[in-house]
Amino acid sequence: MSVEVLNESDMVVDEGRIQRLVAFALDYLHVNAEAEVGVTFVNEAAMEELHVRWMDEAGPTDVLSFPMDELRPGTADKPTSAGQLGDIVVCPQVAEVQATAAGHSLMEEILLLTTHGLLHLLGFDHAEPAEEKQMFGLQGEVLVAFALWEKKRS
Repeated sequence: MSVEVLNESDMVVDEGRIQRLVAFALDYLHVNAEAEVGVTFVNEAAMEELHVRWMDEAGPTDVLSFPMDELRPGTADKPTSAGQLGDIVVCPQVAEVQATAAGHSLMEEILLLTTHGLLHLLGFDHAEPAEEKQMFGLQGEVLVAFALWEKKRS
């Protein structure tokens, strides 16, 4: 599995942990081990530029996803085919504001946003109530499973 993490922001991000999360989540969702994903952390100005260009919305946002090969989760018996899953872009400054409002750490928010972005790459959405329930339920499931896996590793 190829997970490339780049931090172009001014904030410190645990790139290794992000890489482990994405690799864990892809395995958990039965995505082919040869799938490729990129995660980039950018400052507010860069995120705002992307947000305006691709979503036609002003201001920076927390996370954007750019799917490539339209891969979907597989099953234990039939993982997805190999391919370029796409890119996730996260803005740690926006994440920090959200983390404070939610009462948890910046890293917890970044893990949540990365998982959220990954699920978007895999075709999940939250425009409709049923979709939101499914996506947010799976997001929580992946984050809990990752936390338990990390705890066992230490």
